[in-house]
Amino acid sequence: MIMLITGALLFIIGVWAMLSRKDIIRIIIGFTIVDTGIHLIIIAIGYVKGGTAPIIDKAVSSAEASFAGLASLRQVVDPVPSALVLTAIVIGLAVTGLILAFAVRLNKLGKITNIDDYEEQKW
Repeated sequence: MIMLITGALLFIIGVWAMLSRKDIIRIIIGFTIVDTGIHLIIIAIGYVKGGTAPIIDKAVSSAEASFAGLASLRQVVDPVPSALVLTAIVIGLAVTGLILAFAVRLNKLGKITNIDDYEEQKW
């Protein structure tokens, strides 16, 4: 529950940082905080207290893994949220790198990082 609340707080702080600031670097930092908050929320949703890995061994025998022991499989952690977060971390890193490349390019063109100063590049 603490991880879910922390993820929600990070999400809100990141959205606030992206919407209230005009500096490109601060917007990128806000995006990264939102990304981290979403990761924590996904991990918190997939967490099972006292759960075990979905591997047939001492914790979960092959008899328990059959349909007869389906009730005991409630303590097995679903690996999909963890796999999604690992993929999202890689994608988030790539997106952050791309945004930083745009920020560096904009800084080289105009020597400014405030988004309000780029009037000619807005639609």
